[in-house]
Amino acid sequence: MSVFTMSFLADFSMVTRIVDVYSMASAPTVTPDRVNQVTRKTYPNYKVIVLNDDFNTFQHVAECLMKYIPGMSGDRAWDLTNQVHYEGQAIVWTGPQEPAELYHQQLRRAGLTMAPLEAA
Repeated sequence: MSVFTMSFLADFSMVTRIVDVYSMASAPTVTPDRVNQVTRKTYPNYKVIVLNDDFNTFQHVAECLMKYIPGMSGDRAWDLTNQVHYEGQAIVWTGPQEPAELYHQQLRRAGLTMAPLEAA
């Protein structure tokens, strides 16, 4: 064997031993007891409630509901108007705070008697 070959084998042997030492000396994997997780809280929904009064007509209440509450059908508006009349109030819409504030304000400005917004 040549001196070069012997030197190469000696270096290779040393590298192999170093790799073996590092692989044996690796620290055990530590698993944390508690995993950091982000928990997202959802925003609360709000109820838009129309109250019964002595001065708004059925027609006016139903028309306001159809005009200001998105997707409100005529049948649903009449059902809610009857509920307002016979039960004293009706939840006409439930959802996020900003649109709830808008619908509440629009219905109030149209003359309907409104309960304060409340979390659903």
